[in-house]
Amino acid sequence: MRLIYRLALEGDGTTGQMGVKNIVSYLNSRRIFNRDSGRWGIGQVHRILTRRTYMDEHEFNKRSKTKELKPKTEVVVVPVPPIIDHETFDAVQKLLKARNPKVMPARVISGPTMLTGLIHCAKCGGAMTIRTGKGGRYRYYACSMKARQGPTACEGMAVPMQKLDDLVADHLEKQLLQPERLETILTAVLDRREECSKRHREHIAELNKRATESELRLKRLYAAIEAGVVNLDDPALKNRIDGLKAIRDQARADADRAQAMLQNSGQKAVTPRMLRKFAATARERIRLEGGGYRRDHLRALAQRVEVAEGEVRIMRSKSRLL
Repeated sequence: MRLIYRLALEGDGTTGQMGVKNIVSYLNSRRIFNRDSGRWGIGQVHRILTRRTYMDEHEFNKRSKTKELKPKTEVVVVPVPPIIDHETFDAVQKLLKARNPKVMPARVISGPTMLTGLIHCAKCGGAMTIRTGKGGRYRYYACSMKARQGPTACEGMAVPMQKLDDLVADHLEKQLLQPERLETILTAVLDRREECSKRHREHIAELNKRATESELRLKRLYAAIEAGVVNLDDPALKNRIDGLKAIRDQARADADRAQAMLQNSGQKAVTPRMLRKFAATARERIRLEGGGYRRDHLRALAQRVEVAEGEVRIMRSKSRLL
């Protein structure tokens, strides 16, 4: 299960992020069978990547006897032990949505061009696409708005592809992929993540406190019953005991679920050694020949590249980088 999610987000170390079809091929080619000892199919893998059960929310009563989806108000959500943390699940959902052909063409996802899908014209905001010259010997990034609608839509510009690829890679390598620079950039994000973890730990402590207090009240109530202080025929006694048990059990269940989510969140301390290793690996991989794999790494470092007259702007998300 976790392997499928890892392949979707990271690949196998020799390729970039994998789509559902590639994951199916990877599993079947390595004879990694499903629980029925059979070969994987696209539908099976897609369900695993989208089913909230693996995150900790199993849904019952979703369909009628005719297999039609019921209204959300009739769906029963039952908490279950998580296998995949929320952060990983949400990241995969965003990735699947972005890979939807209705959202992004397949050529952008699987094509070899390094900046495809990332690069935009700063003048009009339109995407820049590949144009060729001299019988295909020369390749350029050019404004698609100008190509489709002419200079009245955008004056546009054309930039040699290799020149711009190298320019972006050089800038990221020298200005971003240095351990000291990464540490500075990520400090604020790490602080926010630590604050979030602290709030989760405080919430777990409060739930455990509530469960302990309910257990103590139950013990005092049982002691009072044994001492004959409380009348067993009191109609409110059973309700009182049931209420305390419900509070205790719910608090324990909520605390266990919150603790499991915290442990499975994969939030590890980012050490200087990790930053050095990441920086060295990223510098190496954005220089690989071919666009697919290095483009996947580039997307972790930059989410948008805008080309203006005499200037290239590289924009990125600190949380995505982390």
